[in-house]
Amino acid sequence: METQPGNMIFRKQALFVVDVQPSFAVPDTIIREITELSQRLYTIATVERHDETITAFERQLGWKPGVDDESLVPADRVFIKHGYLPPVAAIDHLKAEGVDRVFVCGIQADTCCLAAGFMLFDAGLHPTLLKWLTVGSSLDRSAKLGADIWQHHFGSVLQSSDELRLST
Repeated sequence: METQPGNMIFRKQALFVVDVQPSFAVPDTIIREITELSQRLYTIATVERHDETITAFERQLGWKPGVDDESLVPADRVFIKHGYLPPVAAIDHLKAEGVDRVFVCGIQADTCCLAAGFMLFDAGLHPTLLKWLTVGSSLDRSAKLGADIWQHHFGSVLQSSDELRLST
């Protein structure tokens, strides 16, 4: 156990990898570093797949993810999603595992990662964005916009691996 800012004590931490998959341009260094971290933490991942009957990406945005993408990083559990939000089953799974702090990284800090943050927060979990392992949308590839919004709403953004403290 570890004491965190605000005197929070976290029992179990997990890594939530958002949409690190072939349909998105993910730098190799980020894939490699997330893979290394996934070997130290219980890890779940989401993969965005296209199904126009569920989420109208192509009709509304003129773009669509692959229909059969797989996660580019190993995870203990992978959840398929359609749209920006993670599936409720992913949040329920983390709660059932006894997780209370969730490190989030991956693709689109200002959309999909942020959506995961809101769901985690609303479920009573403590989301923390790992900015150096996160890419922003085409609006802001640096992920600064997403990290700023994340900091404002959830108060927990780590800028580098030097700030990462894992409970055992």
